Amino acid sequence: MANSKNMQVYEARKHLPNMWHSDLLRTPVEAPAYCCYAMWCPCLVAYQQRGRVLYDDWSRYQCCGGGMPCSGSCGESKCPQLCAVVEVTLCFTLAVSATRFMLQDALQIQNTKCDNCIIASMFFAQYLNCLCWIAAMVTSIPFIDEAAVITDRIADISYCTVCACIQTQHKLELDKRDGKIQPRETIPPPQQHMSR
Repeated sequence: MANSKNMQVYEARKHLPNMWHSDLLRTPVEAPAYCCYAMWCPCLVAYQQRGRVLYDDWSRYQCCGGGMPCSGSCGESKCPQLCAVVEVTLCFTLAVSATRFMLQDALQIQNTKCDNCIIASMFFAQYLNCLCWIAAMVTSIPFIDEAAVITDRIADISYCTVCACIQTQHKLELDKRDGKIQPRETIPPPQQHMSR
């Protein structure tokens, strides 16, 4: 069953030993220029990062990281870079997610609870937006129309900023992997003494 297999992979990712070099909240502070670049050129960044994840060996490329039914049957073996361009243009969210999962699996990285909360909030804004537009279509209440427009703006802003932060997080992790930045030292907590 594909569903139980996906759940097993999801559960296994919760217990990976490593953490991201920077959590999503800190990425705009740690690499502000790259975060802006990812905001304004997201498809280009997604393409470049997929190449970096694959160590620029495009013969290893699979559409959506091999996670979709169409993966492997899209002509990737003949022209992988063209397929990657099509993927990041038409299936941007899947491309970013596939790159994230590839990094997590290769480097044994788990998300923090904060990262999961930020990503879930972005999805919640998208679903709320969809529900508001459906309600606006079936009713003629002006307030609902205005709510749909407002939630549309909120969903778009959250989508763009979170995706830019995710791609910046990927960049920092790839820089750490490739030796361009030093990994953070984990400082143990100070020794505590018991008192009576």
